[in-house]
Amino acid sequence: MRIAALFILVIVVMAIFAPFVAMHNPSSTDSNAVLMPPSRDHIFGTDRLGRDIFSRIVYGARISLAIGFIAVGIASLIGVLIGSIAGYYGGKVDYFLMRFVDIMLCFPAIFLILAVISMLEPSITNIMVVIGATGWMGIARLVRAQVLTLKERDFVAAAKVMGAKDSRIILKHLIPNAIGPVLVSATLGIGGAILMESALSFLGIGVQPPTPSWGNILMEGRSTLGVAWWLTVFPGLFILFTVLSYNILGEALRDSLEPRLKE
Repeated sequence: MRIAALFILVIVVMAIFAPFVAMHNPSSTDSNAVLMPPSRDHIFGTDRLGRDIFSRIVYGARISLAIGFIAVGIASLIGVLIGSIAGYYGGKVDYFLMRFVDIMLCFPAIFLILAVISMLEPSITNIMVVIGATGWMGIARLVRAQVLTLKERDFVAAAKVMGAKDSRIILKHLIPNAIGPVLVSATLGIGGAILMESALSFLGIGVQPPTPSWGNILMEGRSTLGVAWWLTVFPGLFILFTVLSYNILGEALRDSLEPRLKE
């Protein structure tokens, strides 16, 4: 877990201080350095336009992490609101909201995202919104389950007796006490969002070149895989270890917040 957290910290610091970490301008081309293998000047090699792969991966970390954090933030906001309303009010409100969740879960996420993205202009903003707007269902179910238990507690009854409005009870009492599973789900979701962005960019409908992201760096190396292995290996490893680290961190966070799961 410590290694995973350290790796994530390194990636985040690398993204924040990209201008100081990158060895070259990620967009500058050099016709004399086309498809150069890893060397002292280009530690991850260069692509078919002579651009430094390490610098593009460093700047790509900014895009991939931003999409992961913001998409999960959108999904968490939608999921928490729908789950808390369904759990608190119950009855018909709960029934209709949960059936809507079931309908959304019937559609495979990747196909739903592909369908929406294909109708929109590929952009970073659209990708964030679409991934977030199609990934909230699990969080909604988690929050609903928590709220169904919490609303029977004495502190909720006391708040009602004191005349607190439903919105205040939900926002001030229920959601803060149901946030533990959301944090776990959000941590796991960041890795999933990064992987989804990489898949979309690899398919050519995600982040568009020349803006670097790990997915489109991987896509650009597809055509030269036989002669320039570094174009796919290095961005692929960053995607693999980042997603794996977030999954490990999420599992560790779940075990610490819900120790009963370890029994």
